[in-house]
Amino acid sequence: MDKSNLSESVIFPKGEELPEFLSKYFTGKVWVSMLVGRDNEFNCPIGNVTFEPGCINNWHQHPGGQILLVTGGRGYYQEEGKPARELKPGDVVTIAPDVKHWHGAAHDSWFVHLSVETNANAGPAEWLEPVADEEYNKLK
Repeated sequence: MDKSNLSESVIFPKGEELPEFLSKYFTGKVWVSMLVGRDNEFNCPIGNVTFEPGCINNWHQHPGGQILLVTGGRGYYQEEGKPARELKPGDVVTIAPDVKHWHGAAHDSWFVHLSVETNANAGPAEWLEPVADEEYNKLK
């Protein structure tokens, strides 16, 4: 597989393009394959998320927290009040409950991560405002 084009994901299935009610919180196209669904037995949904180059999500927060396991491409993660952090395969991001953050692809790279929603019974993500273009555009 051509490692620079991750349009078909890398390890897990790419899944389906997000429906409009969720895609409105992203700046481009994103696909999700739910590997572990929402249920009361495990309480820990896991999705394989594939971002096209330049696609990021809005600021948001998870009441139960989130873990990102990067499997392909290059992207960014930023918590409110902190500098953005570049992400590459093998990186792990642990996000405490209710921490405002965003993540997504670099301008020139596909980006794939597993999203682990911890303590899912605490409630769904709260979607907030888009990331300012000037902030994202100054990232390399």
